[in-house]
Amino acid sequence: MMQRPYSPYIPEDVSDIMDLLGWMMLKSPKFEDKSGYFVGQNIDTTFFALLEGLKNIEPKVGKENYDSLVVMSGRMREHFAADPDDKTDDGLAGRQIIFDMENLIKASVQRRPPAASS
Repeated sequence: MMQRPYSPYIPEDVSDIMDLLGWMMLKSPKFEDKSGYFVGQNIDTTFFALLEGLKNIEPKVGKENYDSLVVMSGRMREHFAADPDDKTDDGLAGRQIIFDMENLIKASVQRRPPAASS
């Protein structure tokens, strides 16, 4: 049976982003699936999903916070790419950025008024 190419799930809302960040904490620094179900899942597909998901929550977190999250994502990726075997402090620094992103998202969502319903 031929395996379909891996296509990452793109987070649609804040809850999905928080789930992805939690998963990233557990799967860092390589973000590879060892089960065989998600062949092709890797650092590239993971950060693609994160960045696309951040676009989806920009209206919720605001432009300034969105821009900060994108910068943090880039720094996080650099740390994980520099420490693929999780043997230096880069892995720890990358995971700290995950915490920082979660905290920024929580704070920005709490500060913003709810969207008007129609």
